[in-house]
Amino acid sequence: MRREDVQPMLAKASDRLPEPDLADAAWAAGVETRRRRRRSILIGLIAAVLIAVIAAIGVGLSGDDNSQFTPPITPPSDPNVRAPDGQINGIDFWVAPPSGSERFLDRLETPLGDRLQQPDNVEPLADRPLDRIAAVVLEDRGDRYVPLLLGSDSSWARADVELLPIRTGTPLSSGAVSPDGRIAAFPQPGELVTVDVATAEVFRIKMPAQDIRSVSWLPDAQRVLVSGPGVAYRVLVGESSTGEEPLVAIAGAADPSSVTAPFRLDKGAVLRYMVGGQWIVDSALQLPVRAWVGQTFSTDSTAARLFIADDLTPVTTNASQPQVVAAISTLRAEPSRLLVLGEPTVMSSVPPMDQPYVREPGCCAVLGWYDHNTPLFEVRGWVLAWDLTSGEVRRVTELAVAGLAVGPGIRP
Repeated sequence: MRREDVQPMLAKASDRLPEPDLADAAWAAGVETRRRRRRSILIGLIAAVLIAVIAAIGVGLSGDDNSQFTPPITPPSDPNVRAPDGQINGIDFWVAPPSGSERFLDRLETPLGDRLQQPDNVEPLADRPLDRIAAVVLEDRGDRYVPLLLGSDSSWARADVELLPIRTGTPLSSGAVSPDGRIAAFPQPGELVTVDVATAEVFRIKMPAQDIRSVSWLPDAQRVLVSGPGVAYRVLVGESSTGEEPLVAIAGAADPSSVTAPFRLDKGAVLRYMVGGQWIVDSALQLPVRAWVGQTFSTDSTAARLFIADDLTPVTTNASQPQVVAAISTLRAEPSRLLVLGEPTVMSSVPPMDQPYVREPGCCAVLGWYDHNTPLFEVRGWVLAWDLTSGEVRRVTELAVAGLAVGPGIRP
């Protein structure tokens, strides 16, 4: 077959086949596609209407019986709040971090710094007056002591006065600083010495008794309670506008540290100081107290003091006598709280300086308050802060001084 014969034969064969109608085929395919889309849209609309109807029915039912649809109302617990470890005579208590762990606690920032030690080359107070006292320490000069005053701005100043030792040793009472942070008061044999940090003025006030050991300010910052064993006096430091006597004898106590105002924790009760110089029972206090230690420091609603406890059933001790920081509410609507200073735990890979030790009675005492919710207390070698709201204990500073009194300037 020749090549030129192929084309006529193909044309003849194609004449016998039906010719497709391409336009009709395209139209039919478009109509089918449109129908499918309409069905999909219709089904979607029907589904949406059904959902709306079901939701409306649900709302109606919930209006008739809310209890079936009310979500849980219990709020989530605050991860920053530590639950108490138990109760002692109906009062919640927490167990403090053991000795040797102080360095690893979170730190509360204060003008005291990370480590409190006596500064070098301190300027005289007359050349560097302070706004508010954050802390007072004493420089030991053999048979004399010189007050070194730390301001709220972390600056140091030296008072121009030399102090004599008292019967118990250094003449620094934990209640030395006035509530306004302006005056520091020091017990001396037969007298009271005050230093005004704003003016650098030093005053000496004679006392009827020689054995003076403790000072505790009244909230007005104008009067201070001065006490020794069995004797106590209210001393007016500011000027009187009513003819008040500058020195008045008041009820004393065998423990001079017990003479505090406006409250004191003592003898199974919370005692309130009265203007006449007496203490009356404000409320009963049932705690396993063997002995109270140090002074009572008060805010508007809470009084704090440390006590040595009898055996505490909820807290097991083998080598130490339990000591407890008591933060007792003076408002019946507010709860009281306790912080138990427990025993050391075995700690591996700890430097010798941080090795656990037994907190013997006398090592610890309340120093004051950072704010209304945070009492400060001293343990051996450290000042710690206890947050009453969260139960957390934080370190304030490591102590490289022999004694310390804190004031309101500790809040920067």
